[in-house]
Parts: sequence; structure tokens; C-alpha cells
Amino acid sequence: MKIGIIGSGNIGGNLGKHWAKAGHEILFSSRHPDQLKDLVRETEGNAKAVSVAEAWEANADAYLLATPFNAVDKIAELYAGEYKNKVIIDATNPYPERDGQMAQEVRDSNRNSSEYVATRFNTARTAKAFNTIHAQHIKDMAWRNVDKVAVPFAAQDETSKNVAAQLIGDIGFEPVYAGDLAETTKMEVDQEVYGKSLPAQELRQLM
Repeated sequence: MKIGIIGSGNIGGNLGKHWAKAGHEILFSSRHPDQLKDLVRETEGNAKAVSVAEAWEANADAYLLATPFNAVDKIAELYAGEYKNKVIIDATNPYPERDGQMAQEVRDSNRNSSEYVATRFNTARTAKAFNTIHAQHIKDMAWRNVDKVAVPFAAQDETSKNVAAQLIGDIGFEPVYAGDLAETTKMEVDQEVYGKSLPAQELRQLM
């Protein structure tokens, strides 16, 4: 699978490296792709650094959205012609102290952040995953054969559900389906499963 990483920081960088190791083709992207050369060198497998525009234009099979939440609107607007029917895995979280007023407004609204992102990328197929687990745990807890850490996810449709579950499982985590995007409230910042790295049975008890 060809995967575009939109935002190649701690979350996107670690996931991209794992997926490359699992045999996927990875496009790490940034506004400054030259700064991603070390990341590419650290990656086991097929990976390269590209601009954000090049990542969208590459017609990848799936995209990981791992940018700050306050970049969501701009990215959705700039690349609206590129992501129709593409699977987008949303790993973002709204942090008002970092992302400003728009993040606070989303947190105060009747919609959860997953639904907000899906409305912005309204021609894509959106899943929510990897927003509840710490970047260090993504790095250190993948590839387990026993005592696997569960990663909760939600999805807009069957296609995004299947892709998200596969990409979670491909790197040694246990996918735990939470439901559709309206069911992700417990995955939100400071809610029941946020920040938890647990086996599947224990995670399900919190959901």
C-alpha cells in the first residue's frame, strides 16, 4: 500500500517507519522535505521525503493526517481536488493551548473532533486512529507477538474501517473498533481511553 504521511513529526514519523518496515511504500511529507532526510535514512524499507503537495498528488492508497489541529482547515482547502474517495486516517487532536481558538470551539461544540475533520475532508473516507496513544508508545510498543497494545479506531465507512484495521494490525498493534465517527467521544483529549496503552480486553472495558 502507498501511504502519504501528512505531518512527519513524532506520530507520523514513527508510524511511517513502522509501515515501511511492514512493506508499505511511504511518502513522508513536510513543508520542508529537505529536513526529513534523516527520517528517511532511519527507515527500513521503501520511503522518500516529498512536499505536502507532492504527497497528495501521488495518489496514495491512504493518508495519515498527523499535523497540528489548526492546520486541518488549510490543508483541506488547499488540496480539495486531491483526496476524493481517498482513505484519510485522522490522528489529530485539538489542543487549545497549541492550536488556538478554533480548537477550543471544536471542543465546545456538539461535534467531536473526528466529525469536524470529516466535514472538512468531506469527499474523503475518514477514519480516526492513533490519536489516543503516545508517540513514544507507538515507537516502542509496536511489533509485539504477545501482550499487544490495543489501538482504538473509528471509521466513516467499510473501506476506511478495513484500511485502518489493517494498518494498525500490520505493525503489531491490536485494532479495537469503536464504531462510526460519532462514537469517538471516548477517544477525545482527556476522555476515557485517551493516553491509555492497554491490552484489547482492558481497553474495551473503558469503551
